[in-house]
Amino acid sequence: MIITVTLNLALDVTYQVPAVDWDGVNRVSAVHRRAGGKGVNVARVLAALGRDVLVTGLAGGPTGRAIEADLKSARLPAALYDITGDSRTTLAVSGADSTALFNEPGPEVTAAELTGFIRHFEALLTSADVVVLSGSLPRGVPSDTYATLAALATERGVPSIVDADGDPLRHAPHGRPSILKPNAEELARAVPGGTPAEGAQALRGQGAGAVVVSMGADGLLAVTGEGTYAARMPYTVRGNPTGAGDSLVAGLALGLVESAPWPDRLRRAAALGAAAVATPVAGEFDPDVYADIHPQIIIT
Repeated sequence: MIITVTLNLALDVTYQVPAVDWDGVNRVSAVHRRAGGKGVNVARVLAALGRDVLVTGLAGGPTGRAIEADLKSARLPAALYDITGDSRTTLAVSGADSTALFNEPGPEVTAAELTGFIRHFEALLTSADVVVLSGSLPRGVPSDTYATLAALATERGVPSIVDADGDPLRHAPHGRPSILKPNAEELARAVPGGTPAEGAQALRGQGAGAVVVSMGADGLLAVTGEGTYAARMPYTVRGNPTGAGDSLVAGLALGLVESAPWPDRLRRAAALGAAAVATPVAGEFDPDVYADIHPQIIIT
């Protein structure tokens, strides 16, 4: 089973409008609400691929209950940890040519609630083949929490992937995760100066087993214990890049479960990321795009 951890779960709300008048009244043509957060998106992709998944994280208040209800409706198994604060909502206002995002910071988490979640996480590890730790952290959660959770998984022989930004990414290597997955901008913030390969090598030198850098249309760069690899895309897929990194992480998680060679896991991860761009909603991918682009990706 692959367990995805989303500490800052969200209810994603999308307003579709013909155009946005920031100084007047806007008529919303359609509203979409569903459970969100990077780990949830990863789980949706894995479930679509027929894999056993479990979503966990912190959820509270009426919004947390709505998130839990949507996961149940989507038939995504979940073991959420209840907190007092109300989970966040993210709002996307999508017009004909652009989308504006409004992301709430999330609830305030107490030290006792975080301690309880860590115990909950340790219990779940007994059934985990791989753990994915991804997304932002809510208020009150220390920036080294992903390092702490990765270390617990490592101690039990469970491979882990961390997909984070800022201080959580900088701390993450100390938990000895199997894979760190920043994008190029996140890597540059974590390790200023130098090339992407040098930045990835620096994070790997701090304890990560491998660092896979997503570079958009330029593909992937992977610095691993077996060498450095590049995945080059045969063409650019146009569409919505939101959630592409999460689909990519799903591919990396499958590679860990199957102990696939690095070229194979990178090709699948890159193909899933590209196929996600072709869909309008995060957590989904276009199977036709995946089937077309997968065999054309060049690994060097």
